[in-house]
Amino acid sequence: MNTSQPEAPQHDPRRLPGLLADAGRELLATAAGLSDVALAEPSDLPGWNRAFVIAHVEGVCRAMTRQLEFAARGETVDFYDDGPDGRNRDIERRAQRAAEEQLNTLTDAVSTAVAVFAGVTGSEWDSRISYRDGTVRDGALALWRELVIHASDFGLRRTSLDWDSAFCHYLFEFLTARVPAGTALKLQPLGEQPRTLLNGSGTPARTVVVTGLLQDIAAWLAGRKPLGGLNATAAADGVDLPELLPWPSAMAPRG
Repeated sequence: MNTSQPEAPQHDPRRLPGLLADAGRELLATAAGLSDVALAEPSDLPGWNRAFVIAHVEGVCRAMTRQLEFAARGETVDFYDDGPDGRNRDIERRAQRAAEEQLNTLTDAVSTAVAVFAGVTGSEWDSRISYRDGTVRDGALALWRELVIHASDFGLRRTSLDWDSAFCHYLFEFLTARVPAGTALKLQPLGEQPRTLLNGSGTPARTVVVTGLLQDIAAWLAGRKPLGGLNATAAADGVDLPELLPWPSAMAPRG
């Protein structure tokens, strides 16, 4: 359950190609010129260096491009060959390449995916794909998430504080699936109206109020470290931020 929010721009398919083009351009600009040494340095994504982030983004772009190619024929195809194991093997393999090759293939993959979505019109947005048993529109939103979030994971020119309001509110919507059962999260971004997230039905056992900058709350929900402080309370007492459920899987059906 979400409190009512005004219609967001990403819910209009006519806006999605522009959002993807902007996000792709920003990610490629952030990665441009990285050396072998820089790629080997840790990213802001725990356990991954920058080469792994690039390898992952390339894989997502190619997988999403393939989703649309099959959807155009009225068919579906697995998001990743050989499932999660195949995804992990491909990331490991691609991450070992030299910087020039990594950046060239990243540019090709991002540009191709953005161009394919730019060609989607009308009812094609509702064509089925295997990604979360969804539609082409769901795929566009997924790619938007990947491009924006991972551009920040490089730990270079962009951070989560650069995420705009529309993107943050969209993450609140998508990441409701991470809210623990029996807990209502009342998000209170500074200077904005509160928004309550509840994963599932029924009356929650407790309500946790999370207060802070809009971008910091979104970063925490996305599994990233908030760059400012967040304050959590329950029944007016200070509490720890609740442990979130896993990120919704690309290969899981929609709830």
